Amino acid sequence: MKKYSAKISKFFKALGPGLITGASDDDPSGIATYSQAGAKFGLATLWASLITFPLMAAIQEMCARIGIMTSVGLTTTLKKHYSKPILYLMLLFSVPAIILNIGADIAGMGAVANLIFPSVSPLLFSVLFTAVLIVMIVYLPYQKIVSVLKYLCLSLFLYIAVPFFTHPDWGAVLKNTFVPTIHFNKEFVEILVAILGTTISPYLFFWQVTMEAEDVKSSRQLILARNRIARRDEDTKVLEAKTKNFLSLLIAKMRLDVNLGMLLSNLVMFFIILATGTALFANGITQIDTVEQAAKALEPVAGKASYLIFTIGVIGTGFLAIPVLSGSLSYIVSETFGWKGNLDAKFYRAKSFYIVIIISLLLGLSINYFGISPIKALLYTAILYGLTSPILIAIVLHISNNKKIMKENTNGKLSNVLGWLTLIIMSVAAIALIYLQF
Repeated sequence: MKKYSAKISKFFKALGPGLITGASDDDPSGIATYSQAGAKFGLATLWASLITFPLMAAIQEMCARIGIMTSVGLTTTLKKHYSKPILYLMLLFSVPAIILNIGADIAGMGAVANLIFPSVSPLLFSVLFTAVLIVMIVYLPYQKIVSVLKYLCLSLFLYIAVPFFTHPDWGAVLKNTFVPTIHFNKEFVEILVAILGTTISPYLFFWQVTMEAEDVKSSRQLILARNRIARRDEDTKVLEAKTKNFLSLLIAKMRLDVNLGMLLSNLVMFFIILATGTALFANGITQIDTVEQAAKALEPVAGKASYLIFTIGVIGTGFLAIPVLSGSLSYIVSETFGWKGNLDAKFYRAKSFYIVIIISLLLGLSINYFGISPIKALLYTAILYGLTSPILIAIVLHISNNKKIMKENTNGKLSNVLGWLTLIIMSVAAIALIYLQF
């Protein structure tokens, strides 16, 4: 038993950027979106998890490869190689959505905490969580935050057990998983856009590029330093060959990391839809307006503890995802204006970087005062991502095919096919939703 525990512990300690990206993708916004999909349409959207896995894996792999090849963030790459209008377009389509996502996640965390402590208002909890997040992000290195909070997110895997207690029609589960169902009406298209938006989220593009860039930058500097000390007699060609081999190994490791992270993310998505489809939709609960209703999906397994487990899952993913969201936003703004800083830097060395994070959290908190229910705010965030993602995907596709930037590591045929398919599907879904609004 100790042997297996040690292996599991070692696995979690080795979580890379791809796995962290996958975990933060199942944030409160994702949980709310998948719960809405299952409650409203039963098993009809299960097939979406099969579609989103290869698409999001392909896009995140491109982003990671860009980070490895450039050793800088996505915003810096845009500044270096593209015109200012492209940079400003990226800012326009990403910054508001990220702030809304932060606000929706904070509101969701406050609402689930209120489930456990009804005497304390959700707004007060939201203020408390915002203060805790600011202190954590400013004073703790992100890796330390991750090392603790990633275990809280394991509660989401309880959704995997729900269908085995509710005894769904497994024939219908298989059919809805492999045979797509599409209803051309506003509600169904809205949920599809939300699912696409919350799984293929623009903030994750920036995060993946930056995390891989920082990892490769430190690794590359170490390799080059060793080469200079131990192999002074080697010529430039030998060193270039070693560097090329190093990059190849890094890319291979990254692909495994990204694919595993996206697989776990989509597995959670599949079972949340399946759990809510069997525990809620099948019992006549087809509209989720409160976090209490969303938590009821865990009752077949957890009983009275379902609220507590749901709360732990939402708060855990919120604390994991919000530093990623605010960090991504700060990297975007800081790189745009040439400010230094990262999530591992001390405050006094990266004041501008951390001030952007603090402002983004306070702006997100202010959304709580607009009177939008947390569940709706979380869903609206996913829809907004679904509408804005195509622009960012087009930019990522162009960069990853740019030989000047990527050298010999431009997209292969499969990456381009999946990348263009992602762009087309998300664009068609966004256009269909806009059309159906009128």
